[in-house]
Amino acid sequence: MSEETKKTHEEAIEKTYDLRVTGRLLRYLKPYWKLAAVALVLTFVTNILISLQPYFTKVAVDDFITPKRTEGIWLFAFAFFCLFLFRFIFSYIQEILLNVVGQKVMFDLRTQIYTKLQQQEVAYYDKNPVGRIITRITSDVDALNELFTSGVIDVLGDLVIIFAIIGMMFWLDWKLALVSLITVPLLFTATNWFRKRARIGFDKVRTRMATLNAFLQEHISGAQAVQLFNAEAKTQNRFHDINDDYREANIETIYYYAIFYPMVDFIGAIGVALVIWFGGYQILTGASASGNALTIGIVIAFIQYSQQLFQPIRDLSDKFNVLQAAIVASHRIFLLLDLPVQIVTPEKPLKTGKVVGKIEFQNVWFAYKNEDWVLKDISFMVEAGESVALVGHTGSGKTTVTNLLMRFYDIQKGKILLDGVDVRDWDLEDLRENFAVVLQDVFLFSGSIADNIRLGNRQIADEKILWAASEVHADEFIRQLPENYASEVRERGAGLSVGQKQLISFARALAFEPTILILDEATSSIDTETEQLIQQAVERVMQQRTSMVVAHRLSTIQKCDRIMVFHHGELREAGTHNELLSERGLYWRLYQLQYVEEKIQHPLANNQNQNLSLEPGALG
Repeated sequence: MSEETKKTHEEAIEKTYDLRVTGRLLRYLKPYWKLAAVALVLTFVTNILISLQPYFTKVAVDDFITPKRTEGIWLFAFAFFCLFLFRFIFSYIQEILLNVVGQKVMFDLRTQIYTKLQQQEVAYYDKNPVGRIITRITSDVDALNELFTSGVIDVLGDLVIIFAIIGMMFWLDWKLALVSLITVPLLFTATNWFRKRARIGFDKVRTRMATLNAFLQEHISGAQAVQLFNAEAKTQNRFHDINDDYREANIETIYYYAIFYPMVDFIGAIGVALVIWFGGYQILTGASASGNALTIGIVIAFIQYSQQLFQPIRDLSDKFNVLQAAIVASHRIFLLLDLPVQIVTPEKPLKTGKVVGKIEFQNVWFAYKNEDWVLKDISFMVEAGESVALVGHTGSGKTTVTNLLMRFYDIQKGKILLDGVDVRDWDLEDLRENFAVVLQDVFLFSGSIADNIRLGNRQIADEKILWAASEVHADEFIRQLPENYASEVRERGAGLSVGQKQLISFARALAFEPTILILDEATSSIDTETEQLIQQAVERVMQQRTSMVVAHRLSTIQKCDRIMVFHHGELREAGTHNELLSERGLYWRLYQLQYVEEKIQHPLANNQNQNLSLEPGALG
């Protein structure tokens, strides 16, 4: 992330402190308000018990220790013990309740965020690094957990104990209370300084953590490419810079804590010194605020009260920073949750259920960004059950056509019709259920082989999985695995060859029995022998199905009913293999180039391969 981008991002975060955001956060407590209310009551009771401890000390000194009275001391000691016992019990229950509430809120938030991410269109993932998205659902949600477990309710509890302590101090001796509170303005000044500085530090830490996560996700996933091009040193240097930024942000935050806490202790020591000086003077001179002599027990109680008073004030500052961190995190979360989902099912879909398979593009224009058109005025029709191949140079728009058909993106101009109905008027789930896609870059999930074929659809029985795997000849290698179909697949299919992963993806496509089959460079990563086996299965599967085949290797699509040639986002040619060769246009040139390349790479095979319906040499 550039410095300019960081600055812009941090400026945006600076504006996030908003009571409306706080109110929105508190709404997540609504389903659990009973638990939160009990925790709040227990917090109040616990803090009141804490404020009574110094008074018990005062009674112990003045009524039992100083006069050396033993009568009733056991009863008093038992009451003092009960005070601590109930404080412990209430604190334990309160802590359990708060953490239960916090975990439930985190569960709800994570579920809501994940659901939102699943609904987001593919374009969202084109623009946002995966590492940053993961930070939203992990670190930012954790910051909110801290708010709910040790933030709001503890703040209210700290306010209760502050007022309770001040009330007790004035009740015992108002002059000594005023002396004890002299240092409070100093404490609030230090707290305000710390609050402002620490918030800036929290913002930097969160921002740079997201940058660090994004870098790690990208470069760990691409470790093979990094090593292949000997780029380890460069990536290490880049990681060093990003990690250094993150370290500096944390050190800056630690710096503020390192100043604030000793400063609070120092101010607290001044307060205690003032109590000892003024209280000691009153005891020695016999002066008092109310006509009664000040006792040693009261002075000891005031020393304890002074120490207790500074703790919640310091905690309030810390809790304020928890609140700030939570608001910064919640701002990012709410930005994600509030993002409008551009591609949704219409309120009243015109079409649901299974399709017949007729596809029509009418004057379609599409650009991923502004008016940088990827497709320009594309029109064509594919009849139900017809097989069509899309060919052309890289970037000509072939894969974009299939993405638009499944409505991963919405077009800017024109119409895409499926069975005569605009895809934007279809129920989105039903629309995509009619497609099966086999990509060049196969994505396998952690789990078993069977789970990767079934993809969570329990309606696909084991028998159908076996059938699909057998049809594409995946059954042969699967049965050689230690646990057959129950064998575990590691992350992204590690341990399986590219060809094996591709066969599993074919089995996955067949198991779902689609009406429309899309093959996007599906056989490009398979060796020649495997390709011949899978080509037979593909030909059988394509029967009675509408099929769209995106391919660079023209030898794989010669048997398609029709071939469409794309060039710079335009549909330039369409026809059968022989028709396009006879036109000597773009397809003919592409075919000649590939034929020459294959002849150079495999001269013997090409000399034997004379059964093509029309060879380039025959056309001159």
